[in-house]
Amino acid sequence: MNFGQAIGALKAGKAVGREGWNGKGMFIFLKKGSHDAAIVQAHINGVVSELFEKGDEGTVVRMPCICMKAADGSTVEGWLASQTDMLADDWQDAERSA
Repeated sequence: MNFGQAIGALKAGKAVGREGWNGKGMFIFLKKGSHDAAIVQAHINGVVSELFEKGDEGTVVRMPCICMKAADGSTVEGWLASQTDMLADDWQDAERSA
């Protein structure tokens, strides 16, 4: 799949990775944001509310982010795509073991 399709898969709760990545078991996933339970909106800062979890009353908004499970087993929060990642067509569903 292409990068746009990979982003769609992330929003649907799937983990995805690139066939071309060197590290074994690497993938990216979406970490949901959180917001004050009293907020009832379709979008929060332009992001659809389904990508958030309801927090306690008074909770500060935490935006969703893309994270990566690295080859060494660590999690990188706030992963950013490279130019090659964005143009690649070798994205695929990944086994999520995080």
